[in-house]
Amino acid sequence: MGIPQADSFVPINPLAEPSSELRSTGISSLDGMFEKVNDALARDGFTIWVLLDRLDVAFAESHELEANAIRALVRVYGDFRAFENIGLKIFLREDIWNRVTSDGFREASHIVRYELMRWTTPMLLNLTLRRVLNNDALVTELGIDKDKVLGSAEEQRELFNRIFPKQVEQGPRKAATFDWMVGRCADGTGNTAPRELIHLLNCIRDEEIRRLERGEKAAPEEQLFDRSVFKSALPTVSEARLNTYLYAEYPSERPYIEKLKGEKTEQTPESLSAIWGMSRDAAITKANDLVVLGFFQTRGTRVEPTYWVPFLYRDALNLVQGRAGSSSNDEADEY
Repeated sequence: MGIPQADSFVPINPLAEPSSELRSTGISSLDGMFEKVNDALARDGFTIWVLLDRLDVAFAESHELEANAIRALVRVYGDFRAFENIGLKIFLREDIWNRVTSDGFREASHIVRYELMRWTTPMLLNLTLRRVLNNDALVTELGIDKDKVLGSAEEQRELFNRIFPKQVEQGPRKAATFDWMVGRCADGTGNTAPRELIHLLNCIRDEEIRRLERGEKAAPEEQLFDRSVFKSALPTVSEARLNTYLYAEYPSERPYIEKLKGEKTEQTPESLSAIWGMSRDAAITKANDLVVLGFFQTRGTRVEPTYWVPFLYRDALNLVQGRAGSSSNDEADEY
């Protein structure tokens, strides 16, 4: 069988409608192909979903490329609404969606079905216990009924309190251990992502193993971890969050964040003006940019705001507890 000559090939644009001549040979446009697939699925009573996730990783090298790709994807999402048996589900971080739509995005109004996913404390506790229950040796040793635990929020709280210390920092005004963990992993928006919580749990496990390898006493009763390992696990989580999220995705903000190393955890417009070498108004504008990214949390009043760094970023920057310009290290919400 001979090799066809180059001039025997017909260039085809899969996005355009084929000519009647090409259509007679069975060639379809991309839309036509999807119509055939949709018809076949409908005929056999099937519906398929295409899930698209981790788009922040796919386009990490450029925010402009990321924005263009997501805008195009949303347009495709709108086109797919014509197919009843083929659906798209797109998972996007809220900060990325806000960035993409900040300068306007008309097609976004076509998205009529969406859900904002928030991880509540009970959801995070359930996630934690599911990971614990994947350890068959632990389940057997402690005689845990997995189905019973997973079927009851109260049972989940009881199991957590059974294998974790009651508090990391002891005292009547100090938080319970799980609340402490969730608070330490929250960013400036008050949200705690599962990724940081899981990372903290892994670091706690590693710290406990190192503690036992040094010959120190095992945690009391049925506890898996001594309370001393929780604080020592935080710096690794803090470094990872700072470097793999803020510095990696927002490199232009790095010089401003790095200038805060060793400073107080709560800053005023005046203190930021001095640290960054800019006017008070410019410092407020830059601080508000960092609020959007979850590095700062705004406090104080609208006229006299202050900017508070959440626990998640403190260890990585060696921040000192307290408010800039004050000799006190007290914080009203410290726990």
